Amino acid sequence: MSAGFSLGVAGGVGLLRIERAEKRNALDAAMTEELFALCRRIERDEAIDVVILTGTGRTFCAGGDIDAWSTQRPEDFARHWLRNGHDAFDALARLRQPVIAVLNGHALGGGLELAACADYRIAEAHVKIGLPEAGLGIIPGWSGTQRTVRRFGAQVVRRMALFGEIFGAEEARALGLVDALAETGDGLAAAGALAQRLQGRGPLATELVKMLINTAEGEEGGRAIEAIAGRLAAGSVQLQEGLSAFRDKRVPRFRSVAPGEVSSKEKVSPEEE
Repeated sequence: MSAGFSLGVAGGVGLLRIERAEKRNALDAAMTEELFALCRRIERDEAIDVVILTGTGRTFCAGGDIDAWSTQRPEDFARHWLRNGHDAFDALARLRQPVIAVLNGHALGGGLELAACADYRIAEAHVKIGLPEAGLGIIPGWSGTQRTVRRFGAQVVRRMALFGEIFGAEEARALGLVDALAETGDGLAAAGALAQRLQGRGPLATELVKMLINTAEGEEGGRAIEAIAGRLAAGSVQLQEGLSAFRDKRVPRFRSVAPGEVSSKEKVSPEEE
């Protein structure tokens, strides 16, 4: 366990938990850096099929720690606090694995921005959700006016960010801020059942579908297109021919191999089908 987060893996499910209950799981600068590093680790871990994100105690995440950012110079706030938060949240939103957020408690400000990075949100019955930053004279700076609009719609974000509305779990479900409800204490069990369902689906198809949806939503952009095209090229016999020709210092004979043929490294034997 680290100072801000813990990550456990069991049965292909990664449980990423915010571990700062004494501060209502508010995020400081070190935690955003830690989250970014953990996302890179999760992305590379072939043992993780699905990620469940939740908090300790009775709060999912109270957002950015006011004591951590309120004393910063404006230029440092913009250059480091906001940018580092964006890097971490973008890494979470773009994980190849599906992410299920269990809102075990209130998700306010940066906490809602964090939850918005997930592919599915389960809210327990007592949860409150909102973007109260303007009441302090600051903006929701970790994509609270961008990703949240793409995922929830502009009007509901206006109601939270402009007018300061706070929604309970039932209303949040009706507005599309969360996808499912659970009784207090039952969120993780519900997420576990959903994770099992996901594990019964094709892993490559799941990864590609998530990437394509993110692209359509404006989350991935050109990065996803290049990743998909690169994967196709990397699995082709034409690449193997090109690499072989490079090593042999000869002209590659690309026309001697079928354009769509898959490299033997990527072929599946009948026994494996």
